[in-house]
Amino acid sequence: MKILILGGSASGKSEYAENIAQSLNKKRYYVATMMPFGNEALRRIEKHRNMRKSKGFETIEKYTDIEEIKIQENSALLLECMGNIVANEIYRPDPKENINEHILSGVDNLSKKCQNIVVVSNDVFSDGIEYPEETKKYMEILSDINRHLASSFDVVAEVVCGIPLKIKGDLIW
Repeated sequence: MKILILGGSASGKSEYAENIAQSLNKKRYYVATMMPFGNEALRRIEKHRNMRKSKGFETIEKYTDIEEIKIQENSALLLECMGNIVANEIYRPDPKENINEHILSGVDNLSKKCQNIVVVSNDVFSDGIEYPEETKKYMEILSDINRHLASSFDVVAEVVCGIPLKIKGDLIW
């Protein structure tokens, strides 16, 4: 099963996605994508590691090139978060020519390796604010990836104020 969880900042999307992934398979991977830039990022990463300790995930920290991730078959994989991956791929020293295709190919490769995949992504373009061109590029890539994942995934939900709202498929959690 392929599941996409969308939501704004601090919406509860990550906690919801973790609960889903915990219910799916005994072998669970958590792909953490936040690069450790600066003290604030290091504090957030440590906080997230501590929150996951008792949840039965094997954590894989991977910031770019997600197609390289090695996992056990018949497992569940939680990919947290697509917004980080897009930013990491855009700003890496050697950016790929077509970032959208590169990332989507990586997600497709991962979904073929595992039995269940849960992808967390950010809701963008909902605030109506005009952003600089560089930010617009990021938002356009992330939106394109979200659209592609939503069209090909079995379940899509948006989490608002901690409440999951069904967009596509059956929410059983």
